[in-house]
Amino acid sequence: MTAMQWFFSFLKKYRGRLIFAMFLVTLTSIFAIVNPQITGIVVDDIIYGGNRELLPIMALILIVSTLFRAVLRYWFLYIFEKSSQGMLYTMRDYVYRKLLQQDFDFYNKNRTGDLMSRQTGDMEAIRHFVAYVIYGIYENVLLFVIALVMIFVVDYRLALCMIAIMPITILAAAKQLKAVKPAFHEIRQRFSSLNTAVQENISGNRVVKAFAKEDFEIYKFEKENDGYRDAELKASEIWKKYVPIFEFMANVLTVILYMIGGIMVIKGYMSLGKMVMVSGYLWMLNMPLRMAGWLANDYQRFVTSVEKIYATIQIEPKITDPENPNEKTRLKGEIQFCHVGYQMDDEVILKDINFHVKPGQTVGIIGATGSGKSTLMNLLCRFYDVTEGEILIDGINVKEMDLYSLRDNIGLAMQDVFLFSDTIEGNIAYGRPNCSFEEVVKAAKIANAHDFILQLPEGYDTIVGERGVGLSGGQKQRISLARALLKDPSIIILDDTTSAVDMETEAIIQSELSRIDSNQTVFIIAHRISSIKDADLILVIEDGKIIEQGNHDSLMNKKGYYHTVFHHQYGDFDKIKPHLEYDKVGNGGK
Repeated sequence: MTAMQWFFSFLKKYRGRLIFAMFLVTLTSIFAIVNPQITGIVVDDIIYGGNRELLPIMALILIVSTLFRAVLRYWFLYIFEKSSQGMLYTMRDYVYRKLLQQDFDFYNKNRTGDLMSRQTGDMEAIRHFVAYVIYGIYENVLLFVIALVMIFVVDYRLALCMIAIMPITILAAAKQLKAVKPAFHEIRQRFSSLNTAVQENISGNRVVKAFAKEDFEIYKFEKENDGYRDAELKASEIWKKYVPIFEFMANVLTVILYMIGGIMVIKGYMSLGKMVMVSGYLWMLNMPLRMAGWLANDYQRFVTSVEKIYATIQIEPKITDPENPNEKTRLKGEIQFCHVGYQMDDEVILKDINFHVKPGQTVGIIGATGSGKSTLMNLLCRFYDVTEGEILIDGINVKEMDLYSLRDNIGLAMQDVFLFSDTIEGNIAYGRPNCSFEEVVKAAKIANAHDFILQLPEGYDTIVGERGVGLSGGQKQRISLARALLKDPSIIILDDTTSAVDMETEAIIQSELSRIDSNQTVFIIAHRISSIKDADLILVIEDGKIIEQGNHDSLMNKKGYYHTVFHHQYGDFDKIKPHLEYDKVGNGGK
């Protein structure tokens, strides 16, 4: 399917009403000949012929014709506008759904500003084409043809003189279309870059202010803004070159009419009324010539936008459902990694990962930054697919499972916390929007978020800004944790969820987590030993490999990486203190 075929698939639904609208355009264009005909009759038969009785009839015909054309024009404009909005709604919804279906790899390779441009500027160019350009091209061609036919009827010699400029006009329009296409591609690219710059600066405003980089960001924005302006000016250079040609050709018609037509009237080859009639048809020739350049630009802008959108949505996600997916409402949570390897762009991220987790166990994962801890969980959620080995959940390969049921059974508190512009209650209940308020409070208490939420101006009804602006890092992490817990999944993944909270708060959260459903399998990714020391299984990751695994005591006895990290964090004196602090908080201070 080509980009144009894809576009017309959306327009097919409105084909009937658009054909009817074109019929109305045709009637409107045909009735445009009435007024020039009446003016010719008025000059020849009434003014010079003295037939005054015709004047009221001609006046009535003029009024009725004008009103009739106005009604028809309103009617077809309404149809085109409504059809364009309906088509745009369907297309935008389709593109948005396609974007939601894309995997992480797609978003890693596409800038947010580019995707926003597809849904805004490019969509508007398509809407404008349907609402205006389609009938604009048809109407102007029709008016031009009708005017020429009528001028031929009046006097073929005058018509031949006027049609002589057509080859020049057609050649200029063809050259403009060819020249303007790459210019519009550059405009759309620059517009996307400008969108990206604005989106990044607004989203990262805290970082910009923290580093006092306002001037640098203004410079970056001005650079993108200059690029967009230069692209528009470059395109306008093309318009500047060709639009005057169309304007000149339109004026040439006026010169031909009044020079050649005047001579013909003087010599008696044509009546003054017929010359006035041809003068009435002149606007029907001039307007298409003047509009040719602008319509060519609008058409090329439309083509460019369709191609841009289609190139984006035709990318198929690499992570898809199997032909016969295995669907399970509730998983047990038994997980097995069998010789799992993963590489991206020839870079090996994980290699030969093997471990087995029984339902209800807690797994701690620790390792240096970039060692592959989060990638393990991304593979489990099937955000990416393994390149070697297999991952089994309840004995089923994740590649054979229904994506929705797989991810619906996993509660994920991500390392990069994202909160929607909604109430705190809405953010916590995101995974289960129909849950009760009491369940939201319960999850917030487990995540140690309830107390600080009550201190906010409107409690759980407090609106959180985009990306959680207005909350501290620890507060956002606790809301994210509550959101994952409220989902009540079979598998819970906590990706460095307590890194922004103090040790006391972390101890409280760990104590509360230990009381949740023992049937849930929990993965805790952390840098702090205190977050994972009580896990049933601890995995130590280094350079994409599991170098140690076992429980806290067995890893301490090995005197390896885990043992070293423990002593770096607590020292010999504090070896027992984390246990005491945990017990103290967990037992209510007794």
